[in-house]
Amino acid sequence: MDILSIIGVILAVIAIVGGNALEGGHIDSLINGPAMVIVFGGTIGAILLQTPISIFIHSLRISGSVFRPEKNEIAPTIKKIVNWSVVARKEGLLGLETHSEKEPDLFMRKGMQLLVDGSEPEVIRSILEVELESRERFDIQAARVFESMGGYSPTIGIIGAVMGLIHVMQNLADPSKLGAGIATAFVATIYGVGMANLFLLPFGNKLRTLALQKSHYREMVIEGIVSIAEGENPRNIETKLQGFLS
Repeated sequence: MDILSIIGVILAVIAIVGGNALEGGHIDSLINGPAMVIVFGGTIGAILLQTPISIFIHSLRISGSVFRPEKNEIAPTIKKIVNWSVVARKEGLLGLETHSEKEPDLFMRKGMQLLVDGSEPEVIRSILEVELESRERFDIQAARVFESMGGYSPTIGIIGAVMGLIHVMQNLADPSKLGAGIATAFVATIYGVGMANLFLLPFGNKLRTLALQKSHYREMVIEGIVSIAEGENPRNIETKLQGFLS
């Protein structure tokens, strides 16, 4: 669980609601159905128009990692790879077949299988790097979905504000209808700007950071597996991989 993300969301909500209360406002003043429909519906519609279905679904699938990021711990993995290198020196590459079958990480298992099959080091590196780059690009495209929504929502909030003001201008002769139009105008702007800067853009940036961290982890895995294929000394492999800890 990423405690900082949870604290960030809670603090953002408290800051808006609490600030409104300190100014003498009520929570009801921040709730406006028409503004929600305009901003939320317009933002979702715009992103659906922009994004291929596979990327949109992937963005929803990985959005939970903002709060529950995938555990890619480098130090334990270095120890595991060094142990594999010891096994390979003692029993040969075929001795790693049992370890390969038990490995839960699909990326590492694929590298291990290439190792057991006797593939050349450069072939292993080439195959794994293609998958690494493909996964990283897909994850970053998913992060851009939230970044793009963060770009659209403030503008759509302004559209909602203009629509509210149009409603006000059309009903100048009827004071009873002016309040609703003005409320929609200002609340729509709050929804658009607030949703972008408190949630969507931070979500996108966090997912991008997690994608880069995952790629860094996989780069370490590639380097370790290739080093085993090249027959390097386990101690040298450990020293090399420890550079990824920084």
